[in-house]
Amino acid sequence: MKSEKCKMRDKGTDNREQVTERVRSSNSQALTPDLSLIAHRSSHAARRSMLAYAALVVGSIIVLIPFVWLISTSLKDPSKIFLDPPQWIPNPVRPENYVKALTVMPFPLYLWNTCKVTFMCLVLQVLSSSIVAFGFARMRFPGRNALFIVLLSTMMLPVHVTMIPVFKIWAGLGLYDTFVPLILPAAFGSAFFIFLLRQYYTTIPIEMDEAARIDGASTLQIWWRVLMPQAMPALITVAILSFMTHWNDFLGPLIYLSDPDKRTLALALWAFQGQYVTDWHLLMAASTVVMLPLLILFFTAQKYFIQGVVISGVKG
Repeated sequence: MKSEKCKMRDKGTDNREQVTERVRSSNSQALTPDLSLIAHRSSHAARRSMLAYAALVVGSIIVLIPFVWLISTSLKDPSKIFLDPPQWIPNPVRPENYVKALTVMPFPLYLWNTCKVTFMCLVLQVLSSSIVAFGFARMRFPGRNALFIVLLSTMMLPVHVTMIPVFKIWAGLGLYDTFVPLILPAAFGSAFFIFLLRQYYTTIPIEMDEAARIDGASTLQIWWRVLMPQAMPALITVAILSFMTHWNDFLGPLIYLSDPDKRTLALALWAFQGQYVTDWHLLMAASTVVMLPLLILFFTAQKYFIQGVVISGVKG
């Protein structure tokens, strides 16, 4: 009887060991990675990356073709500009085109006019847009959302619709042929910049405002000392966009300025295009010089520009 019990106990032990071994085997099989599946997914991801990079390279080449033609033409002899097929590498190279392009016009005077208008508009636009955005992001008042929608709707209004009425207003005030119509509107902000900064302000915790108010800070102090330093990437983005807009502005100076000594660089480039003849080599050389500050500014502040645009779109 005891031997039978021992045999049954040994048999049960063997069964448990077999079950345990099966469970371990199944678990090990479940935990063992499918190497073929991983290799397939890796190759698929590598192909997608290669296609993405190839598309980026092709797109970059397409975008850079006008820039390469600009540099090439600025160093060419006038008789070699419109050859068929085009000559991408200048032969002979004419670096004196740059010297001539900058001496046939009072370049320092036009540069000073452009810098004066651009930097004054930049400062006014950044300050005015930021304080209006602060009001929409932090202050509570009746009709705030409706007013913000009205503000955004102004971005859909083409500038050409209001061009003649605005010109008549400035001319009636006796400010035609002055820099005032080019600078003063920047003091009222920009709808797009207000929207961009307002979106960024909403990502800053409201507790920082409350802590500053407990410490005795006023509303303007909270805007200047709390939100402005925190929103530096967005402010730099607005400054870059404002600089590019006013540095390249052609329509405004063309409408409001008639004195040749008050021309900006964008308007001065127009002088290279005559009624019958255009000095393309000089125009391209001057355009390259005018474009350099924009390239330097963008590549210097590229990190802040991308950060400001990305974070501003995170929260609505």
